[in-house]
Amino acid sequence: MNRAGGRSILVVGLGCQRGCPALVLQGLIEVSLLEHHFKLADITALASIDTKSSEAGLLELAEDLGLPLGFFSADELAAFEPQLSHRSQIAFDSTGCHGVAESAALAMAMRLGRSSARLVIERRNSSRATFALAGAL
Repeated sequence: MNRAGGRSILVVGLGCQRGCPALVLQGLIEVSLLEHHFKLADITALASIDTKSSEAGLLELAEDLGLPLGFFSADELAAFEPQLSHRSQIAFDSTGCHGVAESAALAMAMRLGRSSARLVIERRNSSRATFALAGAL
């Protein structure tokens, strides 16, 4: 994987229901990372869809973790559909793309790495949020 300042580029992509608290998001991230032997300190950035750009839980999470948070339009995210492990019709009906977490993680990893990106951890979900991890190649 590419290294930015000697560090691998690993991006957490998140989708969430309106009003999802930062603690719920962080819990999903921590459990998912732990299961795959990663730590929060390994994460370079967070990403989601632009319709979540004012979502308090996402903004609070980014601030609490001290990580940049990038947002992408549904059109930008749709470009990553061929790489998705799961295509959700529900996500498409509400956002215009088939997978927010995976697509956003891939989009941000590609932006930061300035090259291709791949999923490192496929979509995981809780009752209120979705998570994915992508890395730059």
